[in-house]
Amino acid sequence: MRKDHHLRRLVIGEETWLWSVRHKHPECREILSLHHDATRATVRIVFRDRPGRLVPDGLLHSGAVGARNRGVLNLHEPGVVRRIFDELASQGHLPAPAKEQELDGWPLYDALVAHEDNGTR
Repeated sequence: MRKDHHLRRLVIGEETWLWSVRHKHPECREILSLHHDATRATVRIVFRDRPGRLVPDGLLHSGAVGARNRGVLNLHEPGVVRRIFDELASQGHLPAPAKEQELDGWPLYDALVAHEDNGTR
């Protein structure tokens, strides 16, 4: 069995970002962490369990986040991580060098699902 929390590489242009997915307790949540390889900037995207939202709870697989009747994203898929990265960049949420920030993942999820609903990516 693969250890999914190991760092994986995402190359965007000439930049390299490292990413991982973890599940944390208490307060059940799924966390996607992106670390810029050169600057050590870090952004943690947190998907907390809340009404109408789905995180792995024994029924969903690791990395699954979603909303009732809206579909599920798999945070272990590099294509999903790239789409989240692109959405972060378009919203100006990439961290400055050597800075760490934490963001609520649900607005990003909503934006990605809205793009899918509109047939854009």
